[in-house]
Amino acid sequence: MKLQSMISSIQPADRTAMEAARQKWNGVGKPLGSLGLLEDQVVRMAGVFGTADFEITRKAVVIMCADNGVVEEGVTQSGQEVTAVVASNMARRRSSVCKMARVAGAEVYPVDIGMACAVELPGIAQRCVRRGGTRNFTKEPAMTRQEAEQAVQVGIDLVRTLHEKGVHLIATGEMGIGNTTTSAAVLSILLNRSPAEMTGRGAGLSNEGLERKIRAIETAIALHRPDPADSLDVLSKVGGYDLAGLCGVFLGGALYRIPVLMDGLISGAAALCAVRLCPAAGDCVLASHLSGEPAAWPVMDALGVRPLLQAGLRLGEGTGAVAVMPVLDMAMTVYNGDTFDDLQIEAYTPQN
Repeated sequence: MKLQSMISSIQPADRTAMEAARQKWNGVGKPLGSLGLLEDQVVRMAGVFGTADFEITRKAVVIMCADNGVVEEGVTQSGQEVTAVVASNMARRRSSVCKMARVAGAEVYPVDIGMACAVELPGIAQRCVRRGGTRNFTKEPAMTRQEAEQAVQVGIDLVRTLHEKGVHLIATGEMGIGNTTTSAAVLSILLNRSPAEMTGRGAGLSNEGLERKIRAIETAIALHRPDPADSLDVLSKVGGYDLAGLCGVFLGGALYRIPVLMDGLISGAAALCAVRLCPAAGDCVLASHLSGEPAAWPVMDALGVRPLLQAGLRLGEGTGAVAVMPVLDMAMTVYNGDTFDDLQIEAYTPQN
């Protein structure tokens, strides 16, 4: 089976390269560890690349666009038509993430992986698994297992293409009304937490809307009984095509040795699915910012990562991940900068 064969080919990060990166940081002319998480991120990237000497000059943001049948249950403030409108703006490079990506020096790759309405514009990749989006998971599984595998494969294949283009760093993004509902459902299963603990207001639900959202997730879990030991089963029963596609992006990053910047809650749910399918895939995951959704910290803890930004971001589209890219560029400038010898300063040494 193609997907399983790819997953079995994924190797853990190179620990020797990570140690070399730590030693390189220790030679930079500044107090040891003084750039905190930025140093950790660079070390993590070295492990993915397999060398302490690397660059991240070519960047991309992959945005999976899909619709979710569960919106029929009144779990969102907006209708599915918004997905197509925002995706159209992405295709024209006019959405928020596109404007931010220009500043960050990143190419934008929107993907129709399962929208209700097609966007026939050249700026969006056509990889639709099922036109119309997922099914309403309060009544039937969101998708078939075959569809889930196909969506994961879309993400892996896209990373291969970016690898061939010479991309060094990928940010994950998404667009799809209802995807905080699917993410909360997936995380409730994978983290063994109640829907009430994992579910937030998304784009701004009222108290009544939040209750409907929680009830919808509870109904779906009770009806389908997803297997927490099988990420594909969870994705197929209560997930979304965007989640499955992003799961594939994280797997592809691990397979093709490209670090992947996780955006907010939805990207986090996808990353956790990838790590449950292949623990070694976790080495390529870089956390960008902390979502305002209640499941944000539990996802970080489960993945063993820490966010660089805590700025109350909740726009989605990959905006949080793209916002971190210039910060990482600054870190790389220091990492490749003057040493203690260059500056004629006595090197700092670790103290007890």
